[in-house]
Amino acid sequence: MALPGAPDKAAGAFRTIGELSRETGLPQHILRYWETRFPELRPLQRAGNRRYYRPADVALVLRINNLLAQEGYTIRGVQKLLAAERKRPVPGSGKSPGAGVDQDALQAVRDDLARALDKDAE
Repeated sequence: MALPGAPDKAAGAFRTIGELSRETGLPQHILRYWETRFPELRPLQRAGNRRYYRPADVALVLRINNLLAQEGYTIRGVQKLLAAERKRPVPGSGKSPGAGVDQDALQAVRDDLARALDKDAE
């Protein structure tokens, strides 16, 4: 499923900063600023420093936006939340922190994305 406002791109397609800005309603300078504040948000950069946001980056942008705009978090609060999730080991895997996918964090991103898409559909 494509993001609202992006009927010409598949959900798994990479997005430029302009496309992501249009689809989320967030100004490009905010997306660039978030890249400096959240180490987890690292879009691919190709020739000419053009940014390409992967689906995981798009989900993270939506989650950060939800936490800031809807949940009342501050930038510092979101940084702490994401850092804590990054350090938490995957339950039952026996893996060290950061060695695998945190299923709780992944589910939280999915839930945030679903809420954001439901909100846009209204």
